[in-house]
Amino acid sequence: ELNRIVMSAAERRMPVSMLMIDIDRFKQVNDTLGHQAGDDVLAKLCERIKGRLRQSDLFSRFGGEEFVVVLPDTEPRDARRVAESVREVVSSQPMRVAGQDMTVTISIGVRTIRPVTADAGAAEQLILDSDAAMYRAKRAGRNRVEVFRMKQPSPA
Repeated sequence: ELNRIVMSAAERRMPVSMLMIDIDRFKQVNDTLGHQAGDDVLAKLCERIKGRLRQSDLFSRFGGEEFVVVLPDTEPRDARRVAESVREVVSSQPMRVAGQDMTVTISIGVRTIRPVTADAGAAEQLILDSDAAMYRAKRAGRNRVEVFRMKQPSPA
C-alpha cells in the first residue's frame, strides 16, 4: 500500500508524508500491569489516533509499539500539524487501564518527500527518515514531535 501511495504521489507530483509513532515507555506497562493492559493501551491509542486522521490516510501497526501514518498529498507544515494533534489527543487525557488511570505519551517522527520516480527506494527512505526523526524525539525527552532534517554539510 505504501508503494502504491508513493507511486501515485510521483505520478501526480504531490508530496507524501509519514509519521512514525512510538509509545513512550510501553515496556513498563506490560511489565507492571501485564500484557492484557498493554493490549488495552494499544487499542485505546489506535482509537484516539484514528479520530485525528482523514479517510485517505493510511494507519498501520509497524511493530511492537510502533505505528505509521501515511498522509498522501500532505505538505510538511500540515504533516507536523497532524502529528502534534495526534500527540496531543493521546497525552491530553488519561486512559483507564487495568482499573487505573494512566497517562500515555508518544514520540513522533515526521518526514515529507516529493517522489520524482515511482520506485521502492522512495518508500524505504520515507520509513528510514521518519524513524530517525522519531528516535530524535525520544532522545530529546519523549512526548514530542520531531521533523526529519537532512544533515547539513560541515563547512570546509
